[in-house]
Amino acid sequence: MTPAIVSLIRAACIAAAIALAGCATQPVPVAVLEPKAGDHTVLKALALDRALEDRILALDPARVTAQDVAELLSKGPAPRVMLIHGGVYPVHLAMASFGEFLTKMGYPEAKIRDPGSGEWSYSPYSTTDRLAGILAWSYEQDGMRPMIVGHSQGGLYAVKILKAFAGRYGDRIAVWDPVRDEAQARTTIVDPLTGRERPVVGLTMSYASALGAGGWALVLPNQWDEFSTLRQIPDTVLEFTGYFIALDFFALSFPGNPLDVPYEANGTATVRNVTLPAAYNHVFVPVTADLANQPEVRKWIDEYAPGRQAESFDPPEVAGGAVLWAADVWYSIKKHWVIEAQRLIRARRAAAEGARPAGG
Repeated sequence: MTPAIVSLIRAACIAAAIALAGCATQPVPVAVLEPKAGDHTVLKALALDRALEDRILALDPARVTAQDVAELLSKGPAPRVMLIHGGVYPVHLAMASFGEFLTKMGYPEAKIRDPGSGEWSYSPYSTTDRLAGILAWSYEQDGMRPMIVGHSQGGLYAVKILKAFAGRYGDRIAVWDPVRDEAQARTTIVDPLTGRERPVVGLTMSYASALGAGGWALVLPNQWDEFSTLRQIPDTVLEFTGYFIALDFFALSFPGNPLDVPYEANGTATVRNVTLPAAYNHVFVPVTADLANQPEVRKWIDEYAPGRQAESFDPPEVAGGAVLWAADVWYSIKKHWVIEAQRLIRARRAAAEGARPAGG
């Protein structure tokens, strides 16, 4: 079989995968709480068995197994994961495939899909304030700091949201109700852990990442102000990972480009930079749904820890496709799922004992 035929077959498979991932969506049923200052609404609504809480509290966030996900985390609360796709149609279908991958690995589908539209991912042509407002609404409802995963132009928006929370674009952000898809007439939330009212600006996300962000997307007028500060990550996220493809002309990542600089923290955020193989395709990296269906590849992903590379004895799929990116993001999502679940459980116990838990 010639290389040309192999390429055609691969392209056809990818097209079929993103087409299947883009089936019609429906709103996601959610039970909307009405938090009030001074009343620990979210903490009171959390109904977990004490033994399950103890087992979740005993987890090591850096070593979360597939068994931990299936037997413990999947039976407890989970934070919102906001996926933001790239800006060229139909690349949103690629990010839908990644959403499907996450659910196959064990993450709750309702915590990924938009509650109002049912879509897997959000558009980078939305406003920064809308996306930040949805994340603020999610934190108030869940009591768990959300996560953001951005691809291409969506990666730019992941960073812009963090800057919006840091107050770069103004000192007020309206809470946005995703169920009705409308801004609310308030710029504060009731912190679900403390019961105290606080502004949206200043909120911290648990984890965020950007894949192939920058490059030609910065030519757009709405991105000009990001050119000089794109790779600077503020304190409004605990951990951030920037993913670069070794040879990526969409993102203008290639050897010798002086503008292709790594991400860095301008404060206390933990920032990692990960270079993916040059063979990765900028557009199709998020097409990962099928990886969870391959037992040996899934096992490799489940056992992955940052720094691990493909070895000669690994399944051949590990060296290609987008296995490394999918594994690295899944590792971080599992890690912060544990961190946020433990934080919520501790806050509930502290509130029950009359202590004052720390908010977000």
